[in-house]
Amino acid sequence: MGIIAWILIGLLAGAIAKLLLPGKDPGGIIITMLIGIAGGLLGGWLGKVIFGVESINGFFHLSTWIAAIVGSLILLVLYRLFTGDRGSRRHA
Repeated sequence: MGIIAWILIGLLAGAIAKLLLPGKDPGGIIITMLIGIAGGLLGGWLGKVIFGVESINGFFHLSTWIAAIVGSLILLVLYRLFTGDRGSRRHA
């Protein structure tokens, strides 16, 4: 798959991950899109390492989308854990 396909899958996987984990994220839509792109790559890598399968078969294969969405969910949860709710804390 080409880089454009990776970006499209990542963007869509990030949007799906955001739908599955609603809530306010620090960083906005740009960060969510970047998390989606990185999550797609992470999902493909995890599929190869953990299950020993080629999880990224092509743009229209279900395994590609599942791997990308799972990777995006993992990164979104980690992002929320590390950034927390920094915007609502006020120092006196």
